[in-house]
Amino acid sequence: MDATDSVSPAGTGAAEAAGAQPIGAVPAGAGPTGAGPADAWHAGAGPADADPAGAGRRGRVVGLALACHPGPALAVTALGCALALGSGLDGPRSALVTAAVLTGQLSVGWCNDAYDARRDADAGRRGKPAADGTVEARAVWAAAAVAFVLCVPLSLACGALAGAVHLAAVTAAWLYNLRLKATALSWLPYVAGFGALPTAVALSLPGGPWPRWWTVTAGALLGFAAHLADTLPDIAADRAAGIRGLPHRLGVRGTRLLLPAPLLCATAVLAFGPPGPVDAGGAAALVLAGAAALAGPALGRRWRKAALAGAVAVAAADLALLLARGASGA
Repeated sequence: MDATDSVSPAGTGAAEAAGAQPIGAVPAGAGPTGAGPADAWHAGAGPADADPAGAGRRGRVVGLALACHPGPALAVTALGCALALGSGLDGPRSALVTAAVLTGQLSVGWCNDAYDARRDADAGRRGKPAADGTVEARAVWAAAAVAFVLCVPLSLACGALAGAVHLAAVTAAWLYNLRLKATALSWLPYVAGFGALPTAVALSLPGGPWPRWWTVTAGALLGFAAHLADTLPDIAADRAAGIRGLPHRLGVRGTRLLLPAPLLCATAVLAFGPPGPVDAGGAAALVLAGAAALAGPALGRRWRKAALAGAVAVAAADLALLLARGASGA
């Protein structure tokens, strides 16, 4: 699951909107002759006078949307939706699974930004609405709580066991935000969350079948890789802030060297795990995964998000391979 520290590139525009002043406000007496401010309102100046509040509300709404880490949240939600549809769930059931995953991801993203608001402000990080004043941290906390509350019934509606697995993964992501991300166990919520997603989808099927072992294993490996790739560009800044997760202990060089291993292993599990020989799709996925896994870290010195882009490319190839072979339970 996405409990990452991904930094949305947007946010500065929202901050400006939140503090924007009205342009061309109507001065007193600008209405009919002798009209004062009250008369100017009735003459039509009211909407102009209301602009600051409207701009502030728009800025807060945009800031709240950006504070949920929309990129990772939508990516994981799309993954859950694809797994649900690929497993054979009907439209309404797939929509239910998607809604459960979305609310869980929103809660995790908002929790992350709210909890890190003070540290992000001290570090001068841009694109962090809870830290730059676009939206108050308490409002982000409230949004996180509401999303989590909504996630509970939506998850359980997918089935008691499926819901329990998904809620456990969301809880692990909250624990990452609040505690584990600064410890040597920072990888654990990622492994648990990404492994839990295909498990919860399979258990949502009629009869609640257990997922195939290779889908869970591949998901866990991709989760581990996602943690390394997402943290890699920010290791130096995070260390300065006192964060000592696994990638920070490995360092930039160690993390860059380790990253290809879980990416290649995830693809190999999906290619060799199902019974029978490796088909053309599996071989192609292995080649693509090898190229992307090695190119991403190698280009990291020129593009700070190269490793993450490589991980996303491998994950996309793995998802296509998984869906081609069926994402349902046993």
